[in-house]
Amino acid sequence: MIKAHITGTVWKIEVKPGDTVEEGTVVVILESMKMEMPVEAEEEGEVAEVLITEGQAVTEGAALVRLKD
Repeated sequence: MIKAHITGTVWKIEVKPGDTVEEGTVVVILESMKMEMPVEAEEEGEVAEVLITEGQAVTEGAALVRLKD
């Protein structure tokens, strides 16, 4: 599971289900206090589900993207 590390708004989603990501791949960009904050995958895997939409407000710790087990 890839989670938000800050409270903010989902500015851009960089992945879709079926995409393969490596550790360090930017999967979502959050906007907080007028700054863009990339959220990176902490491990490699295949995207199973994107749990958020662009423009959605999220809190720190919110699940953003689920990787396949």
